[in-house]
Amino acid sequence: MKSSNLLIFPCLLLSIFTQAQLSPAKDLPFRKSTLEEPYLFPINPGKQNWLAGTMGELRNTHFHAGIDIRTNNMTGMPVRATQRGYISRAIVNSYGYGQVLFVTHPDGNVSVYAHLDQFKGKAGDFILNKHYEKKSFNIDLEFLPDQFPVNRGDTIALSGNTGGSTGPHLHFEIRDSQNEALNPLNFKFDEIKDGLPPVPQKIALKTIDINSRINGHFGRSEFFLLRNGSTYSLPGPISVQGKIGIELLAFDRMDFSQFRCGINEIEVRVDSQKVFVQKIDRINFNETQGIVALLNFQTLKTRGLHFNKLYIEDGNPLKYYESGVNRGEINISDKPSIVQINLKDTYGNESNIRMKLLPGSSTLAPMPVLTKPYEYDISGNVMTLRVRPCGPKGKIVFFEKGSPTQLEPSYLDNSQQVYLIDLQKNIPDSAQTCQGNIRFDVIDKIPSGTQYTFYSDLADIRFRPSCLYDTLFFNLSKSDKNKPEVFSIGRNTEPLNDSVEIILKPTTQTEDAKVSVYHIEGRLYEFVGGRWQNGKIKFNTSKLGDFILLKDSIAPVVHRIHCNSASARFRIIDNLSGIASYEASVNGQWLLMKYDYKTGILQSERLDKSKPLQGDFELKVKDKLGNEKIYTQKIL
Repeated sequence: MKSSNLLIFPCLLLSIFTQAQLSPAKDLPFRKSTLEEPYLFPINPGKQNWLAGTMGELRNTHFHAGIDIRTNNMTGMPVRATQRGYISRAIVNSYGYGQVLFVTHPDGNVSVYAHLDQFKGKAGDFILNKHYEKKSFNIDLEFLPDQFPVNRGDTIALSGNTGGSTGPHLHFEIRDSQNEALNPLNFKFDEIKDGLPPVPQKIALKTIDINSRINGHFGRSEFFLLRNGSTYSLPGPISVQGKIGIELLAFDRMDFSQFRCGINEIEVRVDSQKVFVQKIDRINFNETQGIVALLNFQTLKTRGLHFNKLYIEDGNPLKYYESGVNRGEINISDKPSIVQINLKDTYGNESNIRMKLLPGSSTLAPMPVLTKPYEYDISGNVMTLRVRPCGPKGKIVFFEKGSPTQLEPSYLDNSQQVYLIDLQKNIPDSAQTCQGNIRFDVIDKIPSGTQYTFYSDLADIRFRPSCLYDTLFFNLSKSDKNKPEVFSIGRNTEPLNDSVEIILKPTTQTEDAKVSVYHIEGRLYEFVGGRWQNGKIKFNTSKLGDFILLKDSIAPVVHRIHCNSASARFRIIDNLSGIASYEASVNGQWLLMKYDYKTGILQSERLDKSKPLQGDFELKVKDKLGNEKIYTQKIL
């Protein structure tokens, strides 16, 4: 599969997050008043409906801000205005929310209808004319209160599958006057039924500091749960010493739906004392990217699992936690503790988890087999080095800037010896063991909350004060095994809160306008860009990880599906950097082409439906490096 086809997912995530922050409209004169009738369900009101997603659901890059209403796997279902008011904004975009309407209501709330297929009524005609006036598919329009008034129940659009939608549905939000998303299910829609409690799947326990242990180990351990009705438990007690945090893999179920939805409220009690409460009943769009502080980001990146942290780490900016309660850290010292986790959805359905934690670290659970002579990783401020046994004592020597220090294993069994190094005190550059010399790639400690620039022969990296959630133990290296070079800049399992500025200094790649930076995501290449200057290339990125320089000198491919007097339909594909722009005309007159990036489909829409397409048709498609393909045809 060509890499351009594989770049959809990262672009989708970024676009969804960007569009989710859009405010409904600038402040306009509109008198607030009370409402005589309750809010109306926007799809098939008065009939049973089903959801594919709920508010607060944990997505990869953001919190889901509304509900996803199923439309029977089809487009074209009437979308009704949930309340009287006026259409205050319309956005058309290839990504994110796709085609979306905002309706402002007399109580100050704004309803949002996303992934639409068509706009209806006078507003739909106006928007189509604006496409042609601006000669652009992507538009963002704001309207006056008296321009497009709507009544409760008016059909304002047809449901669709536009933008980042992964299947036909209506994404529906209700926002307050501060542009915070409210939970639509709190508006008591009778069309949705839910009598099913949340479903916990796994629990993970994680050590908080270097002296903590879980079944004798430092690090993170996952456990499956046993079910008895709506109560879940572990197969047996767990041995714990010191401070630990709990992570939860769970989802909510709804009646007659196979989809996995979000859980609105989670509470943790230790020996009946409340230590943690997380409640998501509204979404602040300025905070939604902070989801990476709530999730275990490493597990998300490596395995695609959404483990919810039930503890609050330093640097977590979110406000979904009850104040006056412990930060979720559990300290086990000399007596057993009973932990209970209570889960509740919007409809009050509850389930709970009970587990017993026993004090002690002497019982060492079997460690996973070490397949290499050694391996190491970093968790928080601690480096864990695992080495195949080096004698009964297992002492090693590690070096920091040439200075040697002898270190004994923190614990060991017959298969490996484990060394724990506090990186706040020491950042070793190498170690000497009976398995040979080990070189570490941690070369600097980057503080959070301050501007910091790292200089080296490989790259210069500038961190803004808002870039990091916590201290970053930074690695930088370059692989010369293959050409072009691959630069490893940090780890892709370390999240950023803001973009960093990087200046790469390649030695095998000469300056070329067609050569750009790409972020490597598994087998995929994600276009980043960059600007060349004096043999170096400068770019900004919101991700760490592996970067490569690749040349794109191949124009996009244009596949004709049909092009006749009724309509023009094409599929456009680019091999590397991705589609940047497209433009169609007939006899030199601009023609609207609607673009679905998921399929690569371009579909024409005429301004005057009574006039056929006739004459000289031309379609120009450019990629992000300026490579252009022109398709021409005479339409008879």
